[in-house]
Amino acid sequence: MRVVVDAMGGDFGPKVTVEGAVRAAQEFKVEVLLVGAEELIKKELDRFNASKGKVTLVDAAEAIDMGEGVLAFRRKQRSSIRVGTQLVKKGEAEAFVSTGNTAAIVYLSKKILGALKGVEKPGLSLLVPTIKGLTLLIDVGANVNCRPHHLEQFALMGHIFMESVMGLEEPRIGLMSIGEERSKGNELTKEVFERLQSSTLNFIGNIEGKDIYSGKADVIVSDGFTGNVALKVSEGVVDTIFYMARNEVMKNIFSKIGFFLMKRNLKKLYRKVDYTEYGGAQLLGINGVCIIGHGRSNANAVKNAVGLARDFIVNKVQEKIQSEVARLSQTFDGAKT
Repeated sequence: MRVVVDAMGGDFGPKVTVEGAVRAAQEFKVEVLLVGAEELIKKELDRFNASKGKVTLVDAAEAIDMGEGVLAFRRKQRSSIRVGTQLVKKGEAEAFVSTGNTAAIVYLSKKILGALKGVEKPGLSLLVPTIKGLTLLIDVGANVNCRPHHLEQFALMGHIFMESVMGLEEPRIGLMSIGEERSKGNELTKEVFERLQSSTLNFIGNIEGKDIYSGKADVIVSDGFTGNVALKVSEGVVDTIFYMARNEVMKNIFSKIGFFLMKRNLKKLYRKVDYTEYGGAQLLGINGVCIIGHGRSNANAVKNAVGLARDFIVNKVQEKIQSEVARLSQTFDGAKT
């Protein structure tokens, strides 16, 4: 099993991607193809004993910076994202992992790998912890501007993922909006509400931001702009709460003692909400496995992103989505006519 890792991705580049890739190769027993600037990767590889895991270097002379746009995606023919995606297209690897420019990864994945038949826009989905288990958010940043039928497809792919991969029968589908009432929201959410209401999916109605982590829905659908803002706000809240908690702990001896007694349980709690433990987001709706990590991912996040890619391959997620999209799309469309 081969997984491509974009060594140039993220805020820290090879410094963390190489370490994460080496650790993944050793822990998950997969072969990792590190794509990027050869000299920079070799320099980082020298710091690790890569012989314990299979790590191969693939040179890509160019890198797409986090702030670059479509012109750079097209112009840089030897970028690490393009070369890595092409390796999957050629069958030389089964999955692509990157913590780089999300827009570039989505654009090149769709252009090179192609979208599944019946899917117009791939959706970036992310499993998040809730008080009842895990909820899938889709879309969390791949598509800023969406039309109603795009959100319908996100709901359908989310349904397939949670049912086929997570083993949930009739997963509950919620629509992100500003109120639970069907009349709340903008024109987009109002029309999507009506469409999902008349579909064969287990649609439970609108979901407000406060319910993302309540476990009220198994799949929460939104456009990429709204989903990404909600996700980033959540990350900021978690970081802020833990920062404030650390400051409070240091105020007096009693709080320090209490912290010492609760330290083990607090570590377990932090692991549940730490994004690095979940690796990255899955790009659903393309002809290939693609995992997109957070821009500020550390080595642990990169390692777990490779582990997530391995799970996708082992569980044949793409095959399940491909077979189910066609079948459910017909039922889905038939229910509306």
